[in-house]
Amino acid sequence: MLKPLAPASIRPPFARYSHGIEVPAGKRLVLCSGQLGIGPDDSVPEDVGAQAELCFANIAAILAEAGLGLADVVRINAYVTDRAHMQGYMAVRDRLFTGTPPASTLMIVSGFTRPEFKVEIEVIAAG
Repeated sequence: MLKPLAPASIRPPFARYSHGIEVPAGKRLVLCSGQLGIGPDDSVPEDVGAQAELCFANIAAILAEAGLGLADVVRINAYVTDRAHMQGYMAVRDRLFTGTPPASTLMIVSGFTRPEFKVEIEVIAAG
């Protein structure tokens, strides 16, 4: 079982994430490259929430190849191109991760490979 780490000696998380996750011995790790909000038909929605949905759908497909799912994610690194995109991304993340929240980092970056991309998400899963 994954164990969230939340020392009483530090400030609680700002949002719904864990400061740390302990992965027990014997678990396999799967590392996913950053996924962009692009569909298999090369469509890119305008809305950051819809892009985040596609990112997580792509991640779920990658994890399924290893016999894992989003519930096995222990760490999320997410990047958005504007502070205004944080809430749209976080709403999708919080809806998809209802159990123990993964450790998480969210950064604002200047951009991605194409200007229409607003969010990129990479994860580490353990199963």
